[in-house]
Amino acid sequence: MGPVTPVGPVTPVGPVGVTVGRGSWSAGRVQPVQPPLPEPVRRTAAWCAAALLVTGVAAVGVWLCIVLKAAVTPLLLALLGTALLRPVYRRLVRARLNRSLAAGLTCAVLVAVVGGALYIVVASLVDNGEQITASLRAAGTSLTRHFGAAGTSLDDIGAHARRLLSKFGGTAASGVISGLSVVAEMFASAVLALLLVFFFLRDAGRWLRALVSLVPAERGQLLEAMARRAFGAVEGFMRGTTLIALIDAICITVGLLILRVPGAIGLGALVFVGAYIPYLGAVISGAVAILVALADRGFAIALWALGVVIAVQLLEGHVLQPLVQSRTVQMHPAAVLLALTAGATVAGILGLLLAVPLTAAAFGVVAELRRRYR
Repeated sequence: MGPVTPVGPVTPVGPVGVTVGRGSWSAGRVQPVQPPLPEPVRRTAAWCAAALLVTGVAAVGVWLCIVLKAAVTPLLLALLGTALLRPVYRRLVRARLNRSLAAGLTCAVLVAVVGGALYIVVASLVDNGEQITASLRAAGTSLTRHFGAAGTSLDDIGAHARRLLSKFGGTAASGVISGLSVVAEMFASAVLALLLVFFFLRDAGRWLRALVSLVPAERGQLLEAMARRAFGAVEGFMRGTTLIALIDAICITVGLLILRVPGAIGLGALVFVGAYIPYLGAVISGAVAILVALADRGFAIALWALGVVIAVQLLEGHVLQPLVQSRTVQMHPAAVLLALTAGATVAGILGLLLAVPLTAAAFGVVAELRRRYR
């Protein structure tokens, strides 16, 4: 009988059944030692470690964005503006215009549209602001008279506010100064965002090549595909949301004009702006329109206004959303609400505006990774 040859690398021979090196002698053969943890447990631990690493990187990224918000906010707004205006720029380039001239004309269109929209909104609110305020005041008085407790009427609240203002006059003055600084900061951010839109439109290919050059050559193609997929999702979201917001605003404005609700144009402008905040914006703007109708036109007209708002929301949810945004990233309403909550927690109103586009970009990146590695 010849010598027994062990399977695999083994340290010098030991007694039968005794572990030696990475194997054990049993019945003349080497048996591999079982790992201390089962395979499912080790895989779960690996996924948990990866999740903790990704969460830590994301937390550091959010912290950096908060610290550098003076630069990050114009950057994000410029990306949204670029996603919205890129079709206009492409049309101008196809018309054989110079790239710089096409980008400049596109930015001029952006300034004209935003400025015109702000002028219409401000003018309509100024013209109808007193009427809308009086209607809301009447509605609030009616509600507090029927359901409010003592000392909760609008007159009581106004008296308390006047006493607080007289007590903290210095704080109010410093608040005005702080408000002026905020306005100046917003203006500077808007100018910086406009300049970034110009450069993003004109030098999109150069920006993409610079981004790809930051990673090894074998990963450059994947990074480019992820960037294109994310930007495509944001572009589709912005274009679809703008079109849907315009249709919603027109329909609700026409309905309120037919019902002779005061400030219908201003309320329609509010609907247009609120459409960029999914779900919450529609609820808030619709509630304001219904309250104004209730206070000025009575309960029956308020019910008709409620019917108009519900009809427009049904049109949006069952026709416009599937038709207009069918090529964009489809997100579950729960994901949208969670994104809005996180955005509001991190950055307030600006977070509400940016949460859904950024989530759409993240969904686009995940979809590209799943397509490549499934």
